[in-house]
Amino acid sequence: MSNYLAIATVTAALQQVLQGPVTNAVSGATVGFNRPNGTGGGSGSALVNAYLYQVTPNAAYRNADLPTRRSDGTVVQKPQVALDLHYLFTFHGDEKQLEPQRMLGAVAGTLHAQPLLSTKNIQAAAVQYGFLAGSGLDSQVERVKFIPTALSLEEFSKLWSAFFQVEYSLSVAYQASVVLIESDDTPQEALPVQVRNVYVTPFRYPAIIRVIAKEGADKSILPTSTLVVQGSQLLSDVTLVRIGSLVVTPPTVTDMAIVLPIPSGVPAGVQGLQVIQQIQMGTPPQPHSGFESNVAPFVLHPVITPQTATSTQIAVTIAPTVQQGQRATLLLNEATSPPPQTPASYTFLLPPVLANSNTLTFKNLTNIKGGNTKYFIRVMIDGAESPLDLDPSSSTFGPTVTIP
Repeated sequence: MSNYLAIATVTAALQQVLQGPVTNAVSGATVGFNRPNGTGGGSGSALVNAYLYQVTPNAAYRNADLPTRRSDGTVVQKPQVALDLHYLFTFHGDEKQLEPQRMLGAVAGTLHAQPLLSTKNIQAAAVQYGFLAGSGLDSQVERVKFIPTALSLEEFSKLWSAFFQVEYSLSVAYQASVVLIESDDTPQEALPVQVRNVYVTPFRYPAIIRVIAKEGADKSILPTSTLVVQGSQLLSDVTLVRIGSLVVTPPTVTDMAIVLPIPSGVPAGVQGLQVIQQIQMGTPPQPHSGFESNVAPFVLHPVITPQTATSTQIAVTIAPTVQQGQRATLLLNEATSPPPQTPASYTFLLPPVLANSNTLTFKNLTNIKGGNTKYFIRVMIDGAESPLDLDPSSSTFGPTVTIP
């Protein structure tokens, strides 16, 4: 990679490229690199002047070396700056012999036929100008190329009047790209990688279609139920299921379904279920975050067992445990009523539960029809209603309570 001498070496090597063709065009002509002095138009010695008047960042290589430093400031790789050099060629000589125009033709033809600086040209420049030795331009990864720059008459006018403030001479502009200048900073090499783990994982996002009870889609999901999660792309290295705030490992997982019992600790009510897929990576393999499915809702219905019943109070045992802050509602419907009488029905709200409990007591019940009247009893927790069996021949008929 070239160093700070690269810019001057480009100018010197350009002189090596043009000197022969210019001399062939006009005998005794020379190639220099001084500031234009406006002596054109006379009968002085023939001269081609290659003047570097502007340097701009190269857009293609501008950020190619980023980042150059670590967060602690140590050097990761040597910083390099990429530059484009802008040259103005002016032609001086005997106008009556058309020397400036003959030299312009020689320069344009040469740079079109040989737009790249060769290693031979660069080395010859380093020999002629010993202070340019060791520039490294001859080993630069990309050769410096000269291309003509189209400047309008107005731009030429501004260039001569603002930069040189001398009489105009026949001139043409060229751009040299690209010069890569590397700093002398020494990077601090990181320790070699002992183990390389490369993983390729397709984007297979799991999708849940529905969550049902194992007994069937028309059956209520109870604390004792087994869930069936139906969907697609559910199987992965590690598949977990999140229900509310609980994360559990299901015992049975296929690509289309996950089967798992209701975990203990899931409260009654509307719950959200999500499939979490983790990827095994590392040495030894460890689970890492992967993909997550959509959240599918299901309703966990509570199951109750009546304990005591009076005309003003009813106590029930309930599963799952009612959590603090959940809302409980008692529903009573008269089981038998001779026609044409309308069966009585009652709804009683319980204040928000103050502590987790498996027992609910509904107190201060008023205006309930008594006289050993049997009622179907249900409890609703956060909108999830306990199941009721209305088949008298069933072993699970009810549940019912009798109000004395």
